[in-house]
Amino acid sequence: MKKLIALFATTAVASGSAMGAIALSGAASISYDDNGSSASVTKYDADLTIVGTAGTTTYTTSMDIDGGTDGSASTTINNTDVNVTAATLATTIGPVTISADMYDENDAATNSSTGGLQTDSGDNRSISVSLDAPIGDATIALDDTGDVTVTGTFSGVTVSHTMQDGTDTTSGSASIAGMDITLTNDAGATEWTLGTTVAGTAVTLGSDKAVTATFGVTGNTVVVSHTAERAAVTTATSSTKHTTAQKNAYTTVAVSRDLTSGATLSATYNTFDDSLTLKAAVAF
Repeated sequence: MKKLIALFATTAVASGSAMGAIALSGAASISYDDNGSSASVTKYDADLTIVGTAGTTTYTTSMDIDGGTDGSASTTINNTDVNVTAATLATTIGPVTISADMYDENDAATNSSTGGLQTDSGDNRSISVSLDAPIGDATIALDDTGDVTVTGTFSGVTVSHTMQDGTDTTSGSASIAGMDITLTNDAGATEWTLGTTVAGTAVTLGSDKAVTATFGVTGNTVVVSHTAERAAVTTATSSTKHTTAQKNAYTTVAVSRDLTSGATLSATYNTFDDSLTLKAAVAF
């Protein structure tokens, strides 16, 4: 394991002086939210991804670039306006793939309890080693924490099992008779989703009682989503992962339309705070 990591580090240094290709991609948007009875807010957002490739080695970094942290225009770029959101380096050596996550998401800029979500504590950087083992269609992966993951597709069913100390995780997905099914068991807690298309409407149902329906034609769609009430979780466990605050059920209705200019216009109504958000976005 240590030799593989050392070889990976050597490969990374060597590739820095001979980067073969660089690709840029990103997206930008501006949105106006009337916030229901509260004060309205205008927000700006821009994201940029840079991918550098040399042989079988790839470096990827992503950044969130905003005009201002509070949605207002900003004439000065500072470290709160431009945030790195991901940085990974991956290389392939024969049947072995080594990937390093070099960005620690658990910092002041990203550690937030908004919506009841919160990043894990500790350093989230990691190195993983994957081996395409000759066991049919399965792949065995080992990371630097000692977790072993076996993934494979058998008779149209994709199964992944991660072996950890006391908290094994198993997930599976399949498409059967026009229905997409996913199932995850994490340390004894099971979650599932069912998705199908009826009369041109794509419907997804989750074990958390959430329902989403998407209908319309390409470039002009309507999405109706209902999120069930969320109970408060005061103590994080192996299955709940994080503490969360109670939140009432709500429904959103989003209408979007693609323009010939390449931009997309959307309007979203949220029953939770009786707000309407208008957004214009473009991706490149």
